[in-house]
Amino acid sequence: MTMGMWWFLGVALGQLALAGLLLHTRSQEGPEPPPEALALLRGGPRAAVTVAVVALHQRGAVAAGRRGTIRANGGAGRTRDPLQLGVHRSLQRALALRVLASRPKARQALAALAAELGSRGLLRPPGRLLAARVLLLGVPVTVGTGLWTTGASAPALAAGAVPVLAAAALLCVPPTTRAAHRLLADLRARHPLPAHRRAVTDGREVLLYVALYGDPALSLFLPHFSRDGGLLGHRRTADDGFPTGRGWTPDGPACPGGMPE
Repeated sequence: MTMGMWWFLGVALGQLALAGLLLHTRSQEGPEPPPEALALLRGGPRAAVTVAVVALHQRGAVAAGRRGTIRANGGAGRTRDPLQLGVHRSLQRALALRVLASRPKARQALAALAAELGSRGLLRPPGRLLAARVLLLGVPVTVGTGLWTTGASAPALAAGAVPVLAAAALLCVPPTTRAAHRLLADLRARHPLPAHRRAVTDGREVLLYVALYGDPALSLFLPHFSRDGGLLGHRRTADDGFPTGRGWTPDGPACPGGMPE
């Protein structure tokens, strides 16, 4: 393997190291996050908005609309929760949940909530995550350029495969951190989903179960509203839009690879 190829491998390893630093997080102790924040960690923006909608529904502020939509049903009440207020103010007309989560006021509240979780080391900051992914996508480009300019010998191919595979693994790292996964696992262990809804009478406990378990909790505690309002799973309606983004992978990477902490 030529010295030139070693230089390209060094650059690729540098890209990997810098990406690893950007993905590294340090968790901080603090009070238990609210249900909307827990839902954001578990299932992303749509899950967080679902919890906000359920909280508003508990106060009679929203109701199920036509064709699996949510509509406003009076004022937001005395809540000061930014996400609940953002969701309610976005309901000038009945909207599908997926569209509701993309409205500017709801997105602004979601961004603030994500920033708060990022400061506690439960979410990776979006800017750092994007920068890390750009660096990781550059690793195979660097290695491929080296192989093309210096000659693709067998030793060079074997050496170049190492940083490329490492970059592919790191690209699978989700926005949530290990600290967030531990927090959710601990809460699920302490709050298993009950077998009957009669076992829970506190509305805030219902929000916690919806945040931790999603559809199973919705079907248990609010079967009719969840079905009529389009909260269960993802079902496209005539009003549904086509939001962009990389999606959400709350349960960790789907392909091999570590998760920097």
